[in-house]
Amino acid sequence: LPMAFRDVTARRHIGLQQLASLALAGRTLLGPMKSCKFIVDESTNQSTLICSAVRLIESLDLTSAAGQLLNETIQAQDKEFKTGMSTLLFLTGAWSNAVLECLQQNVPVSAIVSVMSEGLNSCCERVQCLQISIHDVNKELCSSSVRPNTFKNETCQIGRDSLLNPQSFLSLQKDISAPEEVIPINSCSYQEDYCDFNKCQASSLAGCGSIASLVKPLGNKSSSVISGSGVIASSCNKPKLTHSRYFSTLGKSHFSSRQGNFQGYLSGQSADPCECYGLGHLAMTLSHGNQASMKLLQSIVAYQQRAERGGSSQFNIAEIVTCCLLGLPESYSCVSPGFVTLLSPEQAKVIKRFEDKPLRILLMDGDLTEQYRHLGFNRPRNVRTILEHPSLQEGRAGDLWLSSMLDILISFEVDLVLVKGTVCANLMERCIANSILVVGSVTRDVLCAFGEATSAQPVTYLTQLNAACVGSGARVELWKACDGRAMDLGELVPVRIKARGIPLLTAVLTTTVASKMQLVEDCFWTSVYRLHHALIDGKVFLGGGAVELLCLSHIQMLAEQPLQPANKDAVKEFQSPWLAASATECKSVVLQALASGWKQYLSVVMCNTAKAASELEACTSVEHHLKKAADCGSPSAYILEEFRRGDLLKGGSGPFADHGEDLKVYDNVTAKTEAWRRALDLVLLVLQTDAEIITGPKRNQLLNSHLSSEFMFL
Repeated sequence: LPMAFRDVTARRHIGLQQLASLALAGRTLLGPMKSCKFIVDESTNQSTLICSAVRLIESLDLTSAAGQLLNETIQAQDKEFKTGMSTLLFLTGAWSNAVLECLQQNVPVSAIVSVMSEGLNSCCERVQCLQISIHDVNKELCSSSVRPNTFKNETCQIGRDSLLNPQSFLSLQKDISAPEEVIPINSCSYQEDYCDFNKCQASSLAGCGSIASLVKPLGNKSSSVISGSGVIASSCNKPKLTHSRYFSTLGKSHFSSRQGNFQGYLSGQSADPCECYGLGHLAMTLSHGNQASMKLLQSIVAYQQRAERGGSSQFNIAEIVTCCLLGLPESYSCVSPGFVTLLSPEQAKVIKRFEDKPLRILLMDGDLTEQYRHLGFNRPRNVRTILEHPSLQEGRAGDLWLSSMLDILISFEVDLVLVKGTVCANLMERCIANSILVVGSVTRDVLCAFGEATSAQPVTYLTQLNAACVGSGARVELWKACDGRAMDLGELVPVRIKARGIPLLTAVLTTTVASKMQLVEDCFWTSVYRLHHALIDGKVFLGGGAVELLCLSHIQMLAEQPLQPANKDAVKEFQSPWLAASATECKSVVLQALASGWKQYLSVVMCNTAKAASELEACTSVEHHLKKAADCGSPSAYILEEFRRGDLLKGGSGPFADHGEDLKVYDNVTAKTEAWRRALDLVLLVLQTDAEIITGPKRNQLLNSHLSSEFMFL
């Protein structure tokens, strides 16, 4: 019978094996130096480039139940945090293998579930000592010795290049201070004007030679002057890099000399001069080496902190949208105020008639089609439907609807219509013929932003329209690249819709590789949400493997504790003295299995970032740190000291190796711990589900044995 039991145990946990196999495909996606993968569709021979766990799982043909559960778990993490999916995927595979090893050693399922859950909870409590508040992070970044070197050249280039092209930064300055947005472009002396602008913003300070002199509190008020991009440093006179693809031709504009007093991003603590530019620097420490997205995010942060917020200058993620332009080099990526979207050439022709003209705008909270009905609409009773969807080209009723809708728009002198949903193609053609621009598939956040800026009120149906619902002051123009040219990408034309005072910002993402477009957008949103969740948590974890190393040290310490006999509470919990005793005896084995997940995590990250030539070398390095932490007597103190010195799991390269600086890296708190919990919950769910599915020739023998009460036969 024991042999039969072991045979069934080895054969029935197919779900864990499937999880481990699926997770194996995502090993190269772990850490800051990810290796991209091409996913090829064999039926169409089309391929896409992915660099995240969520895109990997989406692209795979998942037919098993375990694969579907893994997909749902990763999708839930992505929907809530937009980060931590690769960690979740890897730990799912690592802990699946660890559980399988425990099963091979005849560890009861109940003991595995109990000890692993308790071990993870204990780790989450233990690593709280490695959390640091955002306020303390900013103070450390201000006083850090690497800050002047890090930002001496790099942030000056961000300032000079600002929104990754000078013209976009000029337009931001114009949008803040000037009633009209006429942006002169001259490629001669933009560098001089930018430094003059810095001097104007910090005119009461000691000059541009010191980092600390750029930001000072104004009197006793809880406000600060934000210079340049919010993280601008010294050495603005000489560009250090001219060959990089991320820097464009210089231009010129006249900046506003108006000084502004802006609140820090943490209410009640913004009297600290470090607060006002800490967001831009914090974005860099959370970017994990994604420099292109980091520069865009720093530009967005700088703009939002310069804009007046009525007493608060929080980072507002709802004011950020993206527009993907395929066909332009990545150096054309920039941040543009307003709403940038892609329209057809026919729609773009209408824009030429709107040049330098304020437009009357209408917002539609739904579809602009004859068949659209709002959610919750109840059809009238005792009405017989003859035809549900008549053809608008053949039916007179359809022509009547088109004519009536167009008459409504013309009667209220509407120039621009933003629609949340889809737009009837026939109505679109008639609107273009009457010089009315209709834009569909606009998000709710964009509608809200234009509603606040233009006083327009959204309507569900055009028949509800009245004069109070139509806003004014919107403007439309062709989006211009960094060289000042309007872009025509063939089938689609990028267009910018704006209004005075609108806080909306569009990150224009460009690439010449079609399969890379989704990757570029994903990387940008990951950086945005990392900063967003860091501010929501109000704290961050020490990065660079510090948290995982402490978890590994803590679990090993728990596993080495002497075994204690099962107490009354354990007997009561497991409903059986035998199970309680098994959990106590197997505790060390299960904890070591749990620790193996984090050990593999650190090893793979070190290999992916070229900090170790092999996993064996990486494991040796991890063991070396564990031994030194144990000898120190306080693993957390050792890890904290190594992190501050920059020697924790350090190798030949890192996410900021290009800067030649030891810039510290931080991680999100909630996103990381939730990734751990979701990974372990998924593994234990599949474990317990598999444990109740028994197959094989020994079924009847098990059914007649004294162990049959432990199984549920379906």
